[in-house]
Amino acid sequence: MQPSRPLPLLAFAFRPFFLLAALYGAVSILLWVAYLLQIAAPVPLSSQWHAHEMLYGFVAAAIAGFLLTAITNWTGAAPLAGRPLALLVGLWLLGRAAMWSVGLLPYVLVALVDSAFLLVLSAYVARVLLRAGSRRNIGLAVVLAVLALGNILMHVGEGRGMPGLSQAARTLGLDVITLLMLIIAGRITPAFSANWLRAQGREAPAAPRQWHTPLAVGSVAALALGSLCGLPAVALGALALLAALANALRLAAWAGWRVWREPLLGVLHLGYAFIVLALAARALFLFGLLANPSLWYHALGVGAMGTLIVGVMTRVSVGHTGRPLQLLPGAIAIYFAIIAAAVLRLATASGMLPYTTGLLFSALAWAAGLLLFGVLYGPLLLRPRPDGKPG
Repeated sequence: MQPSRPLPLLAFAFRPFFLLAALYGAVSILLWVAYLLQIAAPVPLSSQWHAHEMLYGFVAAAIAGFLLTAITNWTGAAPLAGRPLALLVGLWLLGRAAMWSVGLLPYVLVALVDSAFLLVLSAYVARVLLRAGSRRNIGLAVVLAVLALGNILMHVGEGRGMPGLSQAARTLGLDVITLLMLIIAGRITPAFSANWLRAQGREAPAAPRQWHTPLAVGSVAALALGSLCGLPAVALGALALLAALANALRLAAWAGWRVWREPLLGVLHLGYAFIVLALAARALFLFGLLANPSLWYHALGVGAMGTLIVGVMTRVSVGHTGRPLQLLPGAIAIYFAIIAAAVLRLATASGMLPYTTGLLFSALAWAAGLLLFGVLYGPLLLRPRPDGKPG
């Protein structure tokens, strides 16, 4: 007698976490904007609530969906599925419920419940990688642990009325997620692009120079550490500028203009370009040449994170459910909506659009893109693979 398979939604981590990330990313931003514009105030939210829920809620779910799926390929370990996966998803949901109960529950309880998800996730990823002896990937477990620490520090800052600590923890979250994007996108973007070019009968780009990756990733790691240690703004600006230049060189070496006809690839190159833009804007801010840090926050958060997340989710959702690696009909609108949200938010941050108008339309575009992902890809994530294979 064969063991029963888990429900399709719990067969692989990308299924529930991608669907929840899309739905929560859309709903939470709409409710936050309603709160800011005084349309509705469901709970008494703090000024850091939005940043926390985007970094440690929405993005954390997308990271979990990708990494828990990827480590099975890297290590050959059995996927997290069934009841254990349901428990981890439940931890994430409890964290979101706790964050919507700020002001209604003791903040210590809110912090403890919300912190559990990333702590458990980082411990599980480390355990799988260590058991498999996957030394190449163990750095990802360390980065996840630092992300969990950033979440805890943000709660300490909020709970004890220490806005400086909350802001430092928010910046740490931005920096750590940037490192994850550099590592993951640095693996998949050039590899997928080269494979596509070869399949088209075209020559793949020459391998990037050996120093590109260490400098691109190392400069951002140094920027994160320097920011956490409170280095002077000029020194941090120099590190941010170095990081922008190093990552621009790395991106150029991948020759993204050669794959622009394939949206699943073009969106990954574009998402990486937003990282470069965010680092350059951060350097200008630190040098005193930009007055509003919101520009680099949102180039990174809406532009880079949003674009790379939908790019990865649309690819993994077809590839890992046994379907051809191509966009579903109408799914290109997901990319256009997220890119429009980024452009509108940056135009608002730079003063090119009125604050209320720009914020509202950016939020609507963002929500539309993520909800469209749910509509188009949700049925794939809820159904078993058409080839009958597990996953």
